[in-house]
Amino acid sequence: MAKSTDEFKAANFGGELRERVDVPGKASLEGLESRWGKRWQEDGTYAFDRTATRENVYSIDTPPPTVSGSLHVGHVFSYTHTDTMARYQRMRGKSVFYPMGWDDNGLPTERRVQNYYGVRCDPSLPYDPDFVPPHDGGDGKSIKYADQVPISRRNFIELCWKLTEEDEAQFEALWRYLGLSVDWSQHYQTIGPKAQKIAQAGFLRNLERGEAYQAQAPGLWDVTFQTAVAQAELEAREYPGAYHSLAFHGEGGDVVIETTRPELLPACVALIAHPDDERYSHLFGSTVTSPIFDVELPVLAHPAAEIEKGAGIAMCCTFGDLTDVVWWRELDLPMRSVLGKDGRILAQTPEWITSERGVAAYQAMAGKTAFSARKALVEALTDSGEMLGEPKPTSRMTNFFEKGDKPLEIVTSRQWYIRNGGRDHVEANGRQLRENLIAAGNELAFHPDFMHVRYDNWVGGLNTDWLISRQRFFGVPIPLWYRVRESGEVDYDDVIVPDVERLPVDPSLDVPEGFTEAQRGDPGGFVGEIDIMDTWATSSLSPQIAGGWLTDEDLFSRVYPMDVRPQGQDIIRTWLFSSMVRAHLEFGENPWRHAAISGWILDPDRKKMSKSKGNVVTPLALLEKHGSDAVRYWAASARLGMDATFDEQQMKIGRRLAMKVLNASKFALSMGGEGAPAELDAAAVTEPVDRAVLAGLADVVDEATASFEAYDHTRALELAESYFWTFCDDYLELVKDRAYSEDPTARSARAALNIAVDVFLRLLAPFIPYATEEVWSWYRTGSVHRAAWPGSQPLRAAAAGADADILRVAGEALTALRKVKSENKVSQRTAYASVSLDVAEADRSRIDAVHADLVRAAHVRGDLSLTAAAHDGPVIVASYELDPPEPKKPRSK
Repeated sequence: MAKSTDEFKAANFGGELRERVDVPGKASLEGLESRWGKRWQEDGTYAFDRTATRENVYSIDTPPPTVSGSLHVGHVFSYTHTDTMARYQRMRGKSVFYPMGWDDNGLPTERRVQNYYGVRCDPSLPYDPDFVPPHDGGDGKSIKYADQVPISRRNFIELCWKLTEEDEAQFEALWRYLGLSVDWSQHYQTIGPKAQKIAQAGFLRNLERGEAYQAQAPGLWDVTFQTAVAQAELEAREYPGAYHSLAFHGEGGDVVIETTRPELLPACVALIAHPDDERYSHLFGSTVTSPIFDVELPVLAHPAAEIEKGAGIAMCCTFGDLTDVVWWRELDLPMRSVLGKDGRILAQTPEWITSERGVAAYQAMAGKTAFSARKALVEALTDSGEMLGEPKPTSRMTNFFEKGDKPLEIVTSRQWYIRNGGRDHVEANGRQLRENLIAAGNELAFHPDFMHVRYDNWVGGLNTDWLISRQRFFGVPIPLWYRVRESGEVDYDDVIVPDVERLPVDPSLDVPEGFTEAQRGDPGGFVGEIDIMDTWATSSLSPQIAGGWLTDEDLFSRVYPMDVRPQGQDIIRTWLFSSMVRAHLEFGENPWRHAAISGWILDPDRKKMSKSKGNVVTPLALLEKHGSDAVRYWAASARLGMDATFDEQQMKIGRRLAMKVLNASKFALSMGGEGAPAELDAAAVTEPVDRAVLAGLADVVDEATASFEAYDHTRALELAESYFWTFCDDYLELVKDRAYSEDPTARSARAALNIAVDVFLRLLAPFIPYATEEVWSWYRTGSVHRAAWPGSQPLRAAAAGADADILRVAGEALTALRKVKSENKVSQRTAYASVSLDVAEADRSRIDAVHADLVRAAHVRGDLSLTAAAHDGPVIVASYELDPPEPKKPRSK
């Protein structure tokens, strides 16, 4: 016996049944985004319940997109994946904590401000309260550095604030149009006061525990942006160069090396060869003098020297590449820097260059860029005969800052670091931290699982701690001051830290306790740290910032550790790893239980879409052209971790699905007649095929639920969509005549149709929220997005043990009967005078169960007989006789 109506009328399905079904005269997708977006905001449909206990909360560490221009279709792709899961969990009864952040500090914002307003920051200039930028809204093209008006740091930061606020408003409008079920009361900025307080407090706690430290050390430096660069921000690119053969002079004769960086010859501190290289073993322990500069240099052995590369012996300069840094550290070599932070050769002749010709050669290079200095030195070496032959062109992989245009240099400077296990080769606690982070990765559930290896490879390949200081302007200030000795020298080891209650602070403006502004920079006074934190140093705390750590402990206890971190695969090494580091240093645990990793969007040439490549597509026009549901369908059709091609055809398929949801639902819900409520009484479902459609739907519910639980939203969509089309093409067509009739079984068909629609709306709601909400409103109050996710048990009870394959076989028969009419090029309403179906023995009883519906649906006027098929394949038409087609009516004049 089927269960009563209560299972399908329950108020927790997002609202009570209306007294009558109220369908529009014509269903349409146009305008749904603005209408329902406004309604969801007014009703607080997606508001987080602050009273929910942790076990009843599903919390999402939403990626804060970089606010530096416009969103592209890749954002729509990955954020839709997250939204489908948020909507599913909300329907499962969870209070979903789904905030939105804006990653608005750092270099991308500064570059956009420079080009948008035509300015650049010069910290030496005074603040101008009446400053008006020369431009207000560029065309996206870069304004040359020479044409940018220099302004004070404070003026520059004010413009950064202004532009990010404008960009954030546009981003939010687009996210709302897409239908992200974000709770917009839970949002933050990575440059905002709350984020600054948490980032600064986190840093000070790292400092107190010895996890943050400063060091004067060689590091990667971008000469264009004048800032240090971390290992995670590197991008290897091919760069043209040339090998130059240089002769170093020893007692036993010349030693020839090959180098692509001859301009670093004055910074040479040794020649290095492999300890097993017999060509040079006799030279180990001896010295040579450098060409032109005549500096005496040792010849040393190190296993990192490459026997097969070039001449097999190399000059170690401070510094040409990261190998030089390794040799310098491990062989305890002197520091002889000649390259400044601006990428030019230092003006003052180094003390180690004493020969007359060496001083002259250096002065000819001084102040020049690396390129110009190389040219000048090559000419001198050619004239002296110490460069052998002509330069030999080559191409080499060189490190670039991921946002930069010139190869990185290695410059010695004072920087701040946070320990991340990268220095395990020199520190025992580094080894332990690395092992802990590997173990933590094993505890984190990656979706898909194969993304886990990228995390392990990154942690295993680290060779330095995390450089977090940046020599930029718009970011979270490092919250420290330094005492100035009576001699006027800054003592960087004498650090002054603020009380946590004072945070956030800006040391360039604020004064430490016990001092006055008049003491800034004076002997016995203080100076403020002028560096800011790397943007990842703030974003790495996104779960803590969004969750209210140190600012809202009640909220924090309800949402942390979070359930999922959704993000792109390309920032596993930066955002995911840095977040793991901060959480383990502070809390000793993972910041989330799951990591959902999206793939990339590829252009038609199968290349990754990115702003830097100029092949991105902005989404607003797509959303307006196809509709948000259609674009979401395209995005949701791609699995986590898998790359997807940008495909408008797939969007058209999504629009067709959304439109079919409207029309099929209107058709099904209208069969009770005008003014009638939706028929959702499970006890009214009595006919075998009506029960069969619900039995099949129960299987779909179970499989779709399991797919969502496994973070496979695409499989959940495939299952729901496929059965929905079966429902429309087979079941609805099969029973519509009965449902409209006065037959005693008509109510059974109407109830099954309405129950199925009620379930399909909830299965499809995470993917096409606008169309499903529209239909829901025709017969229910409330929102489908607050409805309960469908369960299979009520459906199975309503199906009363029916055989789900009845619908499959009925669909095969209906398809075969339609095909005959199509092949005969007659209307589907043409009647069969008689027809015989070939049916496998196992399916005969299933056809018997739908015999009456087949007669109605196929317009069989005479007999519909069955013959035993000699095969186990689908139902086919064995013989038939069609009525003659009706004559065409003459056209009226």
